[in-house]
Amino acid sequence: GRHFAEMNDLADHCAVCHKCQPPCPVNIDFGEVTTRLRRILVDRRQKRFSPGAWVAMRFLDAKDPRAIRLLRIGLARWGFRGLNFASTLAKRIGLYRHQEPPAATLGKPQAFILTKELLRRPIRVGVPKKSFRQILHLEDTTQIPILRDPRLNPEEMEAVFYFPGCGSERLFSDIGLATMALLYEQGAQTVLPPSYLCCGYPQSAGGYETQGRRLTMENRVLFHRIANTLNYLDIRTVIVSCGTCMDQLLKYEFGRIFPGCRLLDIHEYLMEKGMTRAEAIFPGHGVEGTLNKARGGGRAPEDSGIQYLYHDPCHSPMKTHAPLKVASSLLCQPVTLTDRCCGEAGTLGTSRPDIASQLRYRKEESLVQGIQALTGRDRAHGDVKLITTCPACLQGLAKYADGTGLSTEYIILELVRQLLGEGWDKQFLDRVFDGGIERVLL
Repeated sequence: GRHFAEMNDLADHCAVCHKCQPPCPVNIDFGEVTTRLRRILVDRRQKRFSPGAWVAMRFLDAKDPRAIRLLRIGLARWGFRGLNFASTLAKRIGLYRHQEPPAATLGKPQAFILTKELLRRPIRVGVPKKSFRQILHLEDTTQIPILRDPRLNPEEMEAVFYFPGCGSERLFSDIGLATMALLYEQGAQTVLPPSYLCCGYPQSAGGYETQGRRLTMENRVLFHRIANTLNYLDIRTVIVSCGTCMDQLLKYEFGRIFPGCRLLDIHEYLMEKGMTRAEAIFPGHGVEGTLNKARGGGRAPEDSGIQYLYHDPCHSPMKTHAPLKVASSLLCQPVTLTDRCCGEAGTLGTSRPDIASQLRYRKEESLVQGIQALTGRDRAHGDVKLITTCPACLQGLAKYADGTGLSTEYIILELVRQLLGEGWDKQFLDRVFDGGIERVLL
């Protein structure tokens, strides 16, 4: 029993970020070791139970659209509001009067400590009322959705397969919608999987290897069926908007599904196509023919005065191009890197908030140093924005808003607002409902 308790401690204290492997003199990947430890604990039924992690996993495992709608409302919308209210209440009663560094974490955590650390930082992030599949009526598991501009010749359009993943589809679905909007503007045919899918990474990383393998196999079989059904499209690019999905999909052997294809993050894809913020400032430059149409309020100021701090996720989705190069190219200005894990680390922020608080303590120091380097002050006042490329990090970084004054945004959401204006989502939906969705029977 004592050995299993020690194994639980080891497994809980790893964020599976793989950052310790490069400097390791004997080339040990402790992320893989931790995954193996968790698998042993699950197989022996010795893994320490965490209500937060259990609820999060049920949300990711759900496939029925009705269940996902209820979980989105209960966990994300009402859950975040409830946590924020409780956090405000805890501060008013003086629970955090003494701001000392987080205490060491060893052994089984106490319920009071977990609750206190869970409420330490409110989550200043908005969750859309509906998922993009619900808005676009794309929840039918028997149909493959294809989004394309009906005014363009399909034979001359590039076909891409977009795997949104849980974070860009179930939770922050505006990321998935922005991805499809800019692919639509780019003149691509965007193929989506039928209904909601999870890549299987959270299950495998949590030690639930059987569930992770099952999801991976089911998805691969489904993708083969999609490839056979749409073999006339010649899909050569698979797009993701999440780093953990990228890491898992690299194991899918997509070259055998869509021959000759490559896996690419949406930001890398848009950079390769020349779609940048400069198009909003100087219409007519950059992408030819796609963004030269009148938008009505789509122009951004030439110099907004905003500087950017870039948080590169532990599981960075950008594997082909350097992340800082991509971010600065898309936004047409220098972008400053801020180091360290945000503390969310998948379900770590909810399952072990006491450990996450240690990571967040150092991350906030890094953010303050970044603000000081850019402005000379310790706090942002609307002149510095924090950007990232991971849905989990978007949620985790939002917890620093009160302490640093930083607002957090996804790069593609920042880009789509500057290119198409604040009403980009309504504009895209109006266009796509006007003959822009094709449904192919699977």
